Amino acid sequence: MNMKPTIEINEVTFETEGLKSSQPVLVEFATRMEPSFDDVGRNPEGAKFGQKKRMKIETYLFIAGGLICMVGIQAPIVSAEEDGAAYVKSQPIEKGKAPGMQVQLLSENHERKEYAVIFTKGDEAFSGLNEFAEKFHVTSAHFTAIGALRGATLAWFSPERKMYKKIPVEGQLEVASMIGDIALFNGKPVVHTHMVVGLPDGTARAGHVLEAHVWPTLEVMVTVESNAMRKSLDPETGLALIDPSLANKEEK
Repeated sequence: MNMKPTIEINEVTFETEGLKSSQPVLVEFATRMEPSFDDVGRNPEGAKFGQKKRMKIETYLFIAGGLICMVGIQAPIVSAEEDGAAYVKSQPIEKGKAPGMQVQLLSENHERKEYAVIFTKGDEAFSGLNEFAEKFHVTSAHFTAIGALRGATLAWFSPERKMYKKIPVEGQLEVASMIGDIALFNGKPVVHTHMVVGLPDGTARAGHVLEAHVWPTLEVMVTVESNAMRKSLDPETGLALIDPSLANKEEK
């Protein structure tokens, strides 16, 4: 009979959410699993031998498949436990982290004001924007910005957890886009902003801004409106969201 089974031991590497695991997996291949018609004629036991050999190989493949499944299941469980620390809720903003911030009034027209809020090397811009809003008694505003950073912490909101997953971005970054608004929640101004940053290879990362460490500058153009925007707590998400109905109630 022309049966030439070969046996190989291969190490298979699995990678799930940054977690790598390697397991040796036994893989057996046979160039011919069943004897030919001529082989059976010459050797009546050939067919039985081929069936036994095939069953043996199928058993090896079944075991190998089980090892693969075990590794695939175990990795997400470990990853989820380690990943839990990366989720955060909204926290009080630390003050005094943007000592180099400068503010210039650009124009004023019927209570609408345009400001240039400029950050310099080492400033943390998110903290600084909150300080700006408090100092200038901002109740409603929107802004855009460009500049560069030396590291940032962005975030993605998980509806299931009602928390933000941190997205750390390290190194020198170009701020390709930054947009946001300022509204009142519980009587105090709250800054909400998203950002897209460019990496050295031209790829981008984006998300909700938790921290943005300026280097060498971040130029924020802020438009402050006269009519206040207010937020209310959304129980489904746990987020404070702008609620125009609150302004409508005040007008009545």
